[in-house]
Amino acid sequence: MIDDRSTGLLASVADLAEAKLALAGGADLIDLKNPAAGVLGAWPVAAVRDAVAWMAGLPPEQRRPLSATIGDLPGDLPDDPSTTAAAAAAAAAAQEMAATGVDFVKLGFFGGGPPGAILAALRPVAESGARLVGVLFADRPPPRGGVGVFAGTSLAGLMLDTTDKTEGSLRDCLHDATLGIFVSTTRRWNLLVGLAGSLSVDDIPALLPFRPDYLGFRGALTAGDRSAALDVTALARVRAAIPTS
Repeated sequence: MIDDRSTGLLASVADLAEAKLALAGGADLIDLKNPAAGVLGAWPVAAVRDAVAWMAGLPPEQRRPLSATIGDLPGDLPDDPSTTAAAAAAAAAAQEMAATGVDFVKLGFFGGGPPGAILAALRPVAESGARLVGVLFADRPPPRGGVGVFAGTSLAGLMLDTTDKTEGSLRDCLHDATLGIFVSTTRRWNLLVGLAGSLSVDDIPALLPFRPDYLGFRGALTAGDRSAALDVTALARVRAAIPTS
């Protein structure tokens, strides 16, 4: 069922200068992510603190939420004896990033096994006030048990992305109908939901009817690939394609 909630533009930025350009260009959520360090490459914690301080110093009407990733840490390693240790490491990284004051902390669930260990480790982090967003990957096996394992957990949202940016976009990995089901199902759990993964301007008309909370972009906001600098003209094209509320 399609509701009347609007969809926001999530812009992934590599540094504070790009964050300022993204804000000026109309981004609704500014995602602090280092594309040179992996699909969920993290900014240094000190740099995230600087971004939070910059945003907090703006007039309230100009502020937008910030998200930050914890890096490409293993989300769940069910057949590895280090599962508990990996979950604890991810939770510690999420707690450290949340302490910067960023609005959302994103972390990846890269494997196909049950994510119970990491979800259990994350619960105290969420209970301390952190808003955690789990990132799933359309070009990786889904968590054992499917996305239903995230219903009723401490996460604030789910995002669907891709890991291999050279092998096509999110829509090359999954049919549009499947993406629509992911959005509507996640919404029923009262979670924020986002779609990303080498999306282009041409993908926007097909995805807007599903009303995700956010559509996420990096490569489409540059004049080259995702590692190139943010380009204001490219950003303007994407912004113009997503109606503002």
